[in-house]
Amino acid sequence: MTNILDELQWRGLVAQSTDEASLREALDDTLTVYCGFDPTAPSLHFGNLVQLIVLRHLQRAGHRVLCLVGGSTGLIGDPRPTSERVLKTKETTAQYVERIREQVQPFLDFEGANPAVVVNNLDWTAPLSALDFLRDVGKHFRVNQMIRKEAIAARLESQEGISYTEFSYQLLQALDFLHLYREHGCTLQTGGQDQWGNLTAGVDLIHRAEGATAHVMTTPLVTDENGEKYGKSAGNAVWLAADMTSPYAFYQYWINVADSQVGKLLRVFTDRDESGIADLESAAAERPHLREAQRALAADVTTLVHGAAATAQVEAASQVLFGRGEPSALDPDTVRDATAELPGAEVPVGSSVVEALVLTGLADSRGAARRLVAEGGVSLNNAKVADAERLLSETDFLHGQVALLRRGRKSLAAARRTVRAGSGQGGITAEELTSATDGTPTPPTGR
Repeated sequence: MTNILDELQWRGLVAQSTDEASLREALDDTLTVYCGFDPTAPSLHFGNLVQLIVLRHLQRAGHRVLCLVGGSTGLIGDPRPTSERVLKTKETTAQYVERIREQVQPFLDFEGANPAVVVNNLDWTAPLSALDFLRDVGKHFRVNQMIRKEAIAARLESQEGISYTEFSYQLLQALDFLHLYREHGCTLQTGGQDQWGNLTAGVDLIHRAEGATAHVMTTPLVTDENGEKYGKSAGNAVWLAADMTSPYAFYQYWINVADSQVGKLLRVFTDRDESGIADLESAAAERPHLREAQRALAADVTTLVHGAAATAQVEAASQVLFGRGEPSALDPDTVRDATAELPGAEVPVGSSVVEALVLTGLADSRGAARRLVAEGGVSLNNAKVADAERLLSETDFLHGQVALLRRGRKSLAAARRTVRAGSGQGGITAEELTSATDGTPTPPTGR
């Protein structure tokens, strides 16, 4: 591959461009590229990761990268085809800006000879008066062209209509491109395929205001096997922030992708080369039960987003849940995340194994529980249990949270620590313990 555009196309990262021949020629030299991220939520998500990976490829190819966090456009919100957004406060938006500014750091190189730069469009829009905005930006736009944009057209046909605030969004995004062209020589903007109208508005503004040529390149929307978009507005977001989608849940998402999707996702989200991906696709076809391709995908992307240490922990947790690892080696957060969706029940400290088996539903009765133990079919934290009357001590609950009970090879339950009433130890429930040790906020909804 002689041009980075070839690499991006092979990886399935190019959906549209304004003029492929001209863009290819421009990419033969060094250019400046930007992508914008609006802080309408406290974290970036799955779809934003695609854009960060595109910027990563372009920076590695020697191009200058600007990462724009939309402190002003985040106050407005890109119009959705369905309904008006609920505006965030300025204080909330400012908090989200800082979270996203930190979140993009691991994906790009901000040091060295060709450092990436984070910019905030509030810096150049806040000082701009309404009159100056209308005279210097608004005069270059024609309303009859603006209303043809897909999201705008859909809203105009709806009963709700569209506010002037959201209608003006594309002018603000176009101003960003013009400002970055003037201040940084930026001539390429990237974004999702559904952003085509907003992106080309910037190209048009640069041409009208400066008489210059600029480029746009979009990525395909990443969808699941049913063709459904992943994103905040779709209600199935995979967040990049660990306090909104845990590293364990993030890893499990990639492990569980369909065989039909794994090759495409390896090309988009990993740095593996063509032959390496072909080998993994062959493995998925010939040995699907081993999920080799999915494990490679999950490890690569989790390491990219959360780091190698987090990946090692979640891989160890996966082994533990299959009965092949040492549970005590897991850190508290991974224990909590890995057992969050396991069936089970609150089990008081000091309960017998028999009681725990019945409480968690692994045995129908105390007699059945004793027979299971006698037959060697019960383990506690992956260690065989020989004594049915063995009592669960404080140390049996991993990091004071949960003990893993297993019946046979496949039936696993979580004994969530509580204290027997009247023990004099406060009577804390497992639910109270979790809320006391877990500062994770409820993931927000929205874009």
